[in-house]
Amino acid sequence: MEDNKMGQLGFKIDTGELATSTIPEDFTAPEELYKKLITMIRKYHPSDDISMIEKAYQIASKAHEGQLRKSGEPYIIHPICVCLILAELELDKETIVAGMLHDVVEDTVMTGPEIAAEFGDEVALLVDGVTKLTQIDYVADKVEMQAENLRKMFLAMAKDIRVILIKLADRLHNMRTMQYQTPIKQKEKSTETLDIYAPIADRLGISKVKVELDDLSFKYLEPEMYKQLEKSLEQGKVKRHEFIAKIVAEVRSHIAAAGIKATIDGRAKHYFSIYKKMVTQNKKLDQIYDLFAVRIIVDTERDCYTALGVIHEIYKPIPGRFKDYIAMPKPNNYQSLHTTLIGSEGQPFEIQIRTYEMHRTAEYGIAAHWKYKENQYGQDTSKSEEEKLSWLRRILEWQRDMSDNKEFLSLLKSDLDLFSDYVYCFTKDGDVKNLPAGSTPIDFAYAVHSAVGNRMVGARVNGNLVTIDYHIQNGDRVEIITSQNSRGPSRDWLSIVKSTQAKNKINQWFRTQFKEENILRGKELLTNYCKAQGIVLTDLVKPEYTQACMKKYGFRDWDSVLAALGHGGLKEGQVINKLQDAYRKKNPQFATDKDILEAVGKNNASSNGQTGAMAAIKSKSGIVVAGLDDVSVRFSRCCSPVPGDEIIGFVTRGRGVSIHRTDCVNVMNMNEADRQRIIEAEWQVTPDKEENELYDTELVIYAYDRIGVLLDLTRVFTESGITINNVNSRTSKQGIATITIGFAIRSVEALHVLTAKLRQVESVKDIQRTHS
Repeated sequence: MEDNKMGQLGFKIDTGELATSTIPEDFTAPEELYKKLITMIRKYHPSDDISMIEKAYQIASKAHEGQLRKSGEPYIIHPICVCLILAELELDKETIVAGMLHDVVEDTVMTGPEIAAEFGDEVALLVDGVTKLTQIDYVADKVEMQAENLRKMFLAMAKDIRVILIKLADRLHNMRTMQYQTPIKQKEKSTETLDIYAPIADRLGISKVKVELDDLSFKYLEPEMYKQLEKSLEQGKVKRHEFIAKIVAEVRSHIAAAGIKATIDGRAKHYFSIYKKMVTQNKKLDQIYDLFAVRIIVDTERDCYTALGVIHEIYKPIPGRFKDYIAMPKPNNYQSLHTTLIGSEGQPFEIQIRTYEMHRTAEYGIAAHWKYKENQYGQDTSKSEEEKLSWLRRILEWQRDMSDNKEFLSLLKSDLDLFSDYVYCFTKDGDVKNLPAGSTPIDFAYAVHSAVGNRMVGARVNGNLVTIDYHIQNGDRVEIITSQNSRGPSRDWLSIVKSTQAKNKINQWFRTQFKEENILRGKELLTNYCKAQGIVLTDLVKPEYTQACMKKYGFRDWDSVLAALGHGGLKEGQVINKLQDAYRKKNPQFATDKDILEAVGKNNASSNGQTGAMAAIKSKSGIVVAGLDDVSVRFSRCCSPVPGDEIIGFVTRGRGVSIHRTDCVNVMNMNEADRQRIIEAEWQVTPDKEENELYDTELVIYAYDRIGVLLDLTRVFTESGITINNVNSRTSKQGIATITIGFAIRSVEALHVLTAKLRQVESVKDIQRTHS
């Protein structure tokens, strides 16, 4: 939970979950939900002693007494519903107990040690892991905070994977009740869910959770498209159901005649998967044919292939649309036979064939087989299950290698996104390697071993020499040619490789090989930064201060910090801010900014009794700040103010005054201590400045992705006589392009004119100024 405040009995409650006075019509009493939970647990684990779960329920009920969700329901309903989701995954009682208590430590009076004493260390570890995860705040303007907390999440997962299973259940229930949140909160949480939590559920093979998270996120991120799709699918529902029923009846008849015992049913494809297909294939709904699938579940693997033969005798298969995931499982261990066929009326449809065990794994993923569960067959499953988490180990390696949070977050999102589409290929010895679609021989080499990648000089695919940028296809047999005389990877490889693993390993090689050069460059960058900011570097680079910086960013020595600066893993401001913090703790009298604040206070006190009067001398920057003559002023990049904007000054720690717009998110989210550092500021534009001075700013443009949209936008700038400094563009899974354009302009009035012209460009959906 986040943004808590006190409830009726002195406990904290989530202001994002603030109660309404009306209880939903479909309200179910907590006692009834709890009975349902116990019934579910007894079905899959009849021998389990539920006394620990009962105790957890009683404690959670007491702890959350008086708290209400925004829906108006008692808050206790949330942890019970989280437990119902965990029970649907048939998880053990320790996980159920932790799910029941997952908000208790953060929101009430019970501590971690008290939970350990009452329920054992195992439950305490799970609750602690989930409690840390609730600190994640997925706002694009708070990248550092987000990345730090994601690091915590993966460390918690490494200790016990059940931590993320509880978090996924928590997120799923919150998404199911998202209609009670504000539109801003709905989009914020849905974006986080689609980018982070749904891909993690996919990685763990829990499709039952993944597809629902996808659909719910889609519902709030693209509400109009969701409603349109829902309406269109509803219109053809009867006809589709009749077609599915006919296919199921035909298949059931032929499978039974072949003597195969099977469960056969049909299902509609999920909204988000249909929408993705429409976007990626650039088709309308009536052009998407495989809107449903027939599923055949049998006893044995042999029956799967026998059933496939029967199916191909009845219907004509579409060439190139057969996939054998039994012989070649997906990285998340998904197994099934997929074949797309043509029905008797010419309608394409898909059939999936799998065993009951494969079906359980497909639905529940790692939750179905993880090592903490009882092994029904008396086998040691821990090794095979841990092998499925190689991607988690890779992420933990990144954590050790990367001190830059933005780089870590970029690699993480890229890796989770790439997982959705992959190819499989073979080593020359016949071992299978799964790689992201579009991977090259370089990606393959680093997937084998970093030493193979670093010594690679060429590659053969299916016995033929290929270029290093060749795109590996399904079933390719790849052989890497290495040489001891290789000089190592080229920086050009970074623009060729597809996998985040390869990119990370190549960067790691350069960091290691060129450490001395990076150290020298790091020193130079730090020196230049301090000169520009008027900071005496020699006062800060003493062991008592550098130790704090090394500890903060996980380095063993100061040279490693400098090397990280040299290769871009750390930013100069990060290092200096930490050094200054350490310096101030040792030297409380050091406070250059204090002089500024005192000067402001004296000015306010002597301004003829007029509160907040501006008695100042014009700054060379064109900004006047209260009571200060030509103080060091810089324009904040987070909101890029221009003349005409309402502004304030913020007294930084050792770097003068930064100027922000009054609507800057960073200003609005300041804590009380930082608010004491806000001072009055205003524009003082002289005629010469008004005509000649330009101010850097940025616009974020949201547009439906189409060919030529960027060209049309830049044409507006050219015709307006405005030079573009930088452009950054990315396209979401929903087909929305986010284009950030940096440029310089004279005033806010000129900016309004430009924005009005940009809004007239075809497919532009919205335009915003950066405000944090």
